[in-house]
Amino acid sequence: MVLLLALGACEREPRPERGPAAAEAAFSAAAPREDLAPRGPKPALAELGRLAFFDPSLSASGSMSCATCHSPSHAFGPPNRLAAQMGGPALKDAGLRATPSLRYLRRTPIWTHSFVGNPRERLTETDHVPVGGLTWDGRFDTLSKQASFPLLAHNEMANADASAVAERVQKSSYSARFREQFGDDVFSTAERTLLALGRALERYQLDDARFQPFDSKFDRYLEGQAQLSPQEQRGFELFKDPNGGNCAACHTAERGANGAHPLFTDFSFAALGVPRNAEISANADPKHFDLGLCGPVRTDKAREKKYCGMFKTPSLRNVAIRGAFFHNGRFHTLAEALHFYVERDSVAGKWYPNPGKKQFDDLPPEYQDNVDHITPPFTQHAGDRPVWSEGDIQDVVAFLETLTDADAAPLLRGQAVAR
Repeated sequence: MVLLLALGACEREPRPERGPAAAEAAFSAAAPREDLAPRGPKPALAELGRLAFFDPSLSASGSMSCATCHSPSHAFGPPNRLAAQMGGPALKDAGLRATPSLRYLRRTPIWTHSFVGNPRERLTETDHVPVGGLTWDGRFDTLSKQASFPLLAHNEMANADASAVAERVQKSSYSARFREQFGDDVFSTAERTLLALGRALERYQLDDARFQPFDSKFDRYLEGQAQLSPQEQRGFELFKDPNGGNCAACHTAERGANGAHPLFTDFSFAALGVPRNAEISANADPKHFDLGLCGPVRTDKAREKKYCGMFKTPSLRNVAIRGAFFHNGRFHTLAEALHFYVERDSVAGKWYPNPGKKQFDDLPPEYQDNVDHITPPFTQHAGDRPVWSEGDIQDVVAFLETLTDADAAPLLRGQAVAR
């Protein structure tokens, strides 16, 4: 993503303090302490959110909107293969994580704990697992809060504080619509304006059908309107096989109790030990580690050491059009990501500089025992035959391509995302 800096943007306001902790502090300081209910009709509120979603003037650079990293033509994911997107006042500040899609978030539960196994039996540590919440570390329970954070993050839209956001909203061509929706006092405080903006962005994502179209080939297959090819069917069976790839253990592939089509995630968290990615600029510092649930962006679970290294299981819908995989964008092709998934322990030397007992190079030694060695295929050992062959992986790729929504399907036919 190469965008031009709006002239004078750096002169109009002070540069925000850098770092994930600073972004979290800025968001916490700006977070409204009051409630704000819209007064106008929901369609009008969703339209207001749409206008804000595509408005680059809400950023310090004047060149970045929500849609810059969440492109509608790429299933509301990034339109490139970058491991992390570039933002900030001059669009030169790199993110810490791969940008996820905004599609299919409506059914995401709030962050909590889930119990697995027989509830009548004594629970163990592995039975009490975190689930839910938005973003890779689940720190937001509502789309309105999630949408507000990038406005203040130094490496995203980079507003110095809530006042800077409010000033931009008031100068927008649609500011009168905020008064119509939230009353004349919507601009009485910066925090109130930020809350109204978050509510509008949330309504847009909840109401616009493009955020949950459920019109992939797999959806048509579930409705009896399409048939999987032999290769796609083989890939589907490999995907579900508990003694093979076992993907469906976390990427749920069955209909819900009410017949709802699956989202291909159970919203759980796991530490997979994904290799360190040199493309993440923060990783140039050998002391920097992204620990997911326990930091550095999320701070309220920093003392929960058993969570360190855990990231949320993403939906696999539209995964075949992505250009970066896993939380750190370590892999850039779906086949490579699947190879890692089934070869992590059996062919560790292919993925880590020092394979062995403490091979996971993107986690400090004291947290490496958090990495999943319980769920197949992560139960393998060095020298074991990987559970999938090259042919199997191609079959699984073919199946995963059926999860691509209709509007993104052209990207499967050779329209590669930009590097």
